Amino acid sequence: MALLLPAIIMILALLAIRFSNRHGIPSLLLFFLLGIGFTTFGVEFHDFDLVEDVSTLALMVIMFYGGFGTNVKMGKPVLKQSIILSSLGVVFTAVATGLFAHYALGFPLIEGLLLGSVVGSTDYASVSSILQSKNLNLKYNTAPILELESGSNDPTAYTMTMIFLSLLLGGEISVPLLVAKQLFFAVGFGAGMGFIFVKIIQKIDFSQEGLFSVFVSAMAIATYALAVIFEGNGFLAIYLFGIIIGSYEYKGKRETVFFFDGLTEMMQIGLFFLLGLLSEIDLLIKAMPIALIIMVVMTLVIRPLAVVLLMKPFGAKNNQILTLSLAGLRGAAAIAFAIMVINSRVRLTMDIYHIVFGICILSSLIQGSLMPSLVRKWDMLDPNDTVLKTFNYYQDKSDIGFIQTRIHNDNLYGTKVKDLNLTFDFIVAKMIRNGKTIVPHGNTEILEGDIIIIGGETYFDSLGDELLEFTINPGNPWIDKSIRDLGLTSSQLILMIQRGKEIVVPTGNTVIQEGDKVLYTKEKEELFSEI
Repeated sequence: MALLLPAIIMILALLAIRFSNRHGIPSLLLFFLLGIGFTTFGVEFHDFDLVEDVSTLALMVIMFYGGFGTNVKMGKPVLKQSIILSSLGVVFTAVATGLFAHYALGFPLIEGLLLGSVVGSTDYASVSSILQSKNLNLKYNTAPILELESGSNDPTAYTMTMIFLSLLLGGEISVPLLVAKQLFFAVGFGAGMGFIFVKIIQKIDFSQEGLFSVFVSAMAIATYALAVIFEGNGFLAIYLFGIIIGSYEYKGKRETVFFFDGLTEMMQIGLFFLLGLLSEIDLLIKAMPIALIIMVVMTLVIRPLAVVLLMKPFGAKNNQILTLSLAGLRGAAAIAFAIMVINSRVRLTMDIYHIVFGICILSSLIQGSLMPSLVRKWDMLDPNDTVLKTFNYYQDKSDIGFIQTRIHNDNLYGTKVKDLNLTFDFIVAKMIRNGKTIVPHGNTEILEGDIIIIGGETYFDSLGDELLEFTINPGNPWIDKSIRDLGLTSSQLILMIQRGKEIVVPTGNTVIQEGDKVLYTKEKEELFSEI
């Protein structure tokens, strides 16, 4: 029974993801509700310490993968806007929300500012989920602004939360020194570990043993831990580390994308379910009026005012400002920070957990649900743009695959692309000549030394029983023989030879060497006869 319950939860959560993708509702809201639903059946859970550990780990994964998946080239034109929103925007939101909580709702000033800091950042998982699931290709580079902002503003909210929490705990702190240490060690270790990562993968090929994702995870965790040890901002460090290593191309990156896709979903499911399970229905209902008031004021007044003040100098249009304002969803980070506050054992006059929880639920439900329809009404969709902008995105996330081949001095030399007689379903997608990219057209001539990138639909072998792989060990009779002299039958074909780190596409004249790893295929009947 102890194992059956988590399995049921995971299956329900996966169904919630499908429902979320279809209807544009943030999946975190459904996970919250799933956790709350279990409390109504008498499940009791009050371990804030465990949830803080889980939430920290989940935020590490979410922050890292947010940076890893950031398209630097796509975000470069709006980097200034994003950084300003993720820093000054959070500070403005936190202070304005805190002052409103103090003067309008009667909270003590420092407690109000603490509450504002906790809910000061927007949620990357929610924003990214809505943009991609609904394919919201927004005008004026708005999508990269939102993704960069929501992916990088948690560290600012975390720093402000630590400042006001320290003041409430009565500690003597130097705010400038605290901020300086947070930034210095975060940037230092984030960039430094990224540099070390790149140097290591240039020397060692972890993908051969299938350990590349493990190596990436270990480096990410080490980045966060080192920053925290030196009192830096671990979340900012791991985000920067993700951006740096995500901007490079290397073997194993595709597998890393799939690994962290699944891990991020798993962490979100577990975290949001536990957060819902941790809540108490009666306390949540009691906190809802205050949560609703704060959420409405943040959505209709504070967030729009921050966006107007910070984005108007960049020439932002009114419909873009409306979209940026609406997209300020609150989520996992806010609740994780609230749990940190509770575990600090600071005495508060308010129930910060359920207030923040209520704000996040209402924000996801109202803002998240309205966003797809309102951006269309505000004429913010760009039919000529897309959030999928690179060869790597399509190769990592879809059934499109790309291969490259170099043109040697043979019969293709001088041939035009239109004369290749491509009767199969693939296309010449790109050419590289002397290190420069060429967009191929029908009249583009192929020259010696050109690298041609060919794109087409990838093949998935659902049976997986037609390929064999073996290593040419000492004494193998194939050693020093060309493929045409191996005596292969008409139903056998050598597809590839891996020679050290080199991939050899074989021809009849290719000579087999000791240590080669040979991949070949043969008809099923022969395979069955060998078995």
